Amino acid sequence: MRTAHRVETVRAAEAALMARLPEGALMQRAAAGLAAACCSLLGKGRVYGARVVLLVGSGDNGGDALYAGARLARRGAGVTAVLLGARAHPGGLAAFRAAGGRITDDPFDALAVADLVLDGITGIGGRGGLRPDAVPVARAARGSGAVVVAVDLPSGVDADTGEVTGEALRADATITFGTYKPGLLVDPAREYAGALRLVDIGLGPVLPGVPDLEALQHQDVARLLPVPGAGSDKYRRGVLGVVAGSARYPGAAVLAVAGALRGGAGAVRYVGPADGAVIAAHPETLVHPGPPAKAGRVQAWVVGPGIGDDTGVVAEVLAADVPVLVDADGLRGLDPAAVRARTAPTLLTPHAGEAAALLGVSRETVEAGRLDAVRALAARFGATVLLKGSTTLVCGPAAGPVRVNPTGTSWLATAGSGDVLSGLSGSLLAAGLPALDAGSCGAYLHGLAARRAASGSAPVTATEVADSLRAAWRDVSSPA
Repeated sequence: MRTAHRVETVRAAEAALMARLPEGALMQRAAAGLAAACCSLLGKGRVYGARVVLLVGSGDNGGDALYAGARLARRGAGVTAVLLGARAHPGGLAAFRAAGGRITDDPFDALAVADLVLDGITGIGGRGGLRPDAVPVARAARGSGAVVVAVDLPSGVDADTGEVTGEALRADATITFGTYKPGLLVDPAREYAGALRLVDIGLGPVLPGVPDLEALQHQDVARLLPVPGAGSDKYRRGVLGVVAGSARYPGAAVLAVAGALRGGAGAVRYVGPADGAVIAAHPETLVHPGPPAKAGRVQAWVVGPGIGDDTGVVAEVLAADVPVLVDADGLRGLDPAAVRARTAPTLLTPHAGEAAALLGVSRETVEAGRLDAVRALAARFGATVLLKGSTTLVCGPAAGPVRVNPTGTSWLATAGSGDVLSGLSGSLLAAGLPALDAGSCGAYLHGLAARRAASGSAPVTATEVADSLRAAWRDVSSPA
């Protein structure tokens, strides 16, 4: 599992560790890891004679870059530093000069022939984008053709929130120290980070046990996924009720049921007007004319995909004493008090537009500050919230880390893919997973399925995503 911690937490851990170490030892650890990563990015045998440019700000990130630059210079690289701050780290600058590094007042000539650029302009405490005097240099670095490597965090992005409120330097790779920072895992900042590499500098023992953000990996999802035992029957595996679809949107019901069946539900009970389309596509489905309370035994409900204006059924489903997932049309005008009054878990799965409507803000506000938005929704509704989008986030109603899904792909931006996710996550709720795990594992499998269906570059449909869920499940359960 990847874990991320806020700046305040990282600074406190660094201070505690530095108190136990010789002066400068922590920065030397970071510089050593940074230099080693740069060597691997340059390629075997290409360090000697390579042209490296350091963009050096006033803070510790600038010091990390200077010390790493000194190490590269001692290995035969030609290293040039561009000093962009009011001052430079004294020890790092002295080490850099002693190793044969040079300082330039003309960054553009140096960048024009660079093989690798180290971005040490601002650190994890930076806010509000790059300063105006750094913008032309950052643009030249990005347009140089060199590999751009961010030191701990791309300059100009917010480490805690992932927001990018001004100009930032987009990196090809980010070498971060001690722990991931939330902004490295959450869009829009994630798009600026490139490939991520974590350098262990010994922070683990002094970081708190509960991170601010966490990203599940294959082994985490495999541990959480329900596996039927020898004595399992359809009820023990979980029966999911699905209230979805309408005369206008029958496909939403078909896709939600497909996600549920391929997500491992023991059985699916469908309630709604699209029963003919559902049975034609999935004859194993149990259909009922409704109301939901009379449909038969279920362990969880999904309500909302494609129901159109018939939102009155949402209140009927919320009255059930089982976990409920509310998606799409079911979120329209959803009453926070009604959700908070429930004793069984509730999982809400809005996209940015639906989240904006629930919070009374603009869609742009949600997309720019996804972490703040998902936390605000979870607090307002007293529910677990899965915020779909370029970075899918899952936040529980109680204090604890927000989960970020690492398998998302832009190919999921296709009609109906959210309906598949609803059925899939609902099936995991019915199998007994807590809402946070059901949403997290559902999003993880959903992303893997889309990647499989796309084969890297081909457009996909929601049906193809659903059809790939079994293979995604196998990928997680039996990794190569």
